[in-house]
Amino acid sequence: MIDYRTPLADIVFALEQAVGDRALPGWDAEVARSVLEHAARFVDGVIAPLDLVSDREGARLEAGRVRLPAAFGAAYQAYCAGGWPGLAAGEDYGGQGLSGMIAGAFSEMLAGACHGLHMSLSLPQGAMRTLRANASPAQQARWMPRLAGGEWLATMCLTEPQAGSDLSLVRTLARPDGKGWRIEGSKIFVSGGDQDLTGKTLHFVLARTPEAQPGLKGLSLFLAPSEHDDGRRNGIEVLRIEEKMGLHGSPTCQLAFNGAEAEMVGAPGEGLKRMFALMNAQRVDVGLQGVGLATAAMQRTLAYVNGRRQGRGIGGTALLVEHDDVRRMLLTQMALVGGGRTLCYRLLADIEAGSESPLIDMMTSVCKFFCTEAAISAAQLAIQCHGGYGYLAEYRVEQVLRDSRITAIYEGTNGIHAMTLASRVIHVDGVAEGFTADAMAAGAVAAGAGLVDTARILADLTARWNEATAAVRANPRVGGVADAYMRLTAMVAFAAAWARLEAAAGQAPNPERLRATARFVREFMLVEAGAYAEICVSSADLGYAANALREAP
Repeated sequence: MIDYRTPLADIVFALEQAVGDRALPGWDAEVARSVLEHAARFVDGVIAPLDLVSDREGARLEAGRVRLPAAFGAAYQAYCAGGWPGLAAGEDYGGQGLSGMIAGAFSEMLAGACHGLHMSLSLPQGAMRTLRANASPAQQARWMPRLAGGEWLATMCLTEPQAGSDLSLVRTLARPDGKGWRIEGSKIFVSGGDQDLTGKTLHFVLARTPEAQPGLKGLSLFLAPSEHDDGRRNGIEVLRIEEKMGLHGSPTCQLAFNGAEAEMVGAPGEGLKRMFALMNAQRVDVGLQGVGLATAAMQRTLAYVNGRRQGRGIGGTALLVEHDDVRRMLLTQMALVGGGRTLCYRLLADIEAGSESPLIDMMTSVCKFFCTEAAISAAQLAIQCHGGYGYLAEYRVEQVLRDSRITAIYEGTNGIHAMTLASRVIHVDGVAEGFTADAMAAGAVAAGAGLVDTARILADLTARWNEATAAVRANPRVGGVADAYMRLTAMVAFAAAWARLEAAAGQAPNPERLRATARFVREFMLVEAGAYAEICVSSADLGYAANALREAP
């Protein structure tokens, strides 16, 4: 089955709609288009063919070091030769100094083409943003050029066996040694914890200092390089790489820090605050991963249903695409891709503009939630449209499902993002008002384009969301409704995204397809929002099931 092909025209259209009339610093539409044309050729020619290799060869541990598929090495050299690692890094650090919007679009392409390799390439981008926001000038001068030039890669080392999503339980200890710090402890689920693309990895590590208070306030952030400048290995050992459902080309490592030398970023106790710059960057990137993966699933479905004949049609055997139920599944994929891409790019534009809007934190979680769920749904639909062939490895849609499933778990599980939205974010001053204003602005855009039904439906959804929000705010136990509230919120944001897209359909690469998908969104997809709103207003408390769900003796 086909490799991923960059939907360049759709990406450029979505970027231009997201930028709109904003005065983004350094944004040049012609430069963006030119760079992304080069990016598309590189991704389609060099990266996309590695996806099958990534899945079948995978990563392995040999003599304590990770070995990636051999073909990754040549691709990485081409990636560095093209200056892609430093796309959005400052020119003073050897980067190209281009817009983060362009870097985001490039990341979507890479994820759709080969998610396994993309995992190794994406973390340095978040690492550089974290260094710019948090590190000392000396730390920036030392590490930024190495990351921007591709000489080093990077990781996040947060999770421990006893401390999954609850980082307050972190035990890894950093002790001062007179010159710097020495880290003792272990970390698990470290994506790209070791690799042979460069052999050099800068680890961002959360650890406690000896006198630190317990809980989250006792965490500090450290930079621990895998090796010293003279080539000696630092005290960091790869204990194992995990055998996973998917993402075989991305080594998920368990690391032991055996007195590893490190330097602190910021002051003691500031670790979580400073690590959030990296975590939030990765959450946006995971949303883009979802868009890329959903696109790969959609492309393979579109090719298959337009070439496979099955069942009776007018005048003989029908193409699959002629069956309404297949059309329903394909339109759902197209809607998820277009809406998810629009949500992510609008978020990137707000971040690029330096907006202080309280909506940025909210929409980071919404984009991460919605787009990862979209990838999983698009993969499931791809398998269904392929029938029995979808269950076979040959057609490569089951791989999209296996690779995408983790996106709803890492960088904060989708359940945690839902709980955070319902229990904390929606209580922040200005968030609900800002979200409502944005949805109503999208409705006004639709109304101005003569899309009366679209504007009316969006206004009704927004009103239902405000009712649900009032109920959630008043609910002392939101655990039972948090998922429904997140899905309702995402559905309203999705509806607003499609209102804007439909209003701009005349400028789209395929206006007929966009309008057909927009109609499908209105008539088939948005009706789900009412059920989510009902759950939120009911203030469901699942405490009644406590005894029933306990394991029988």
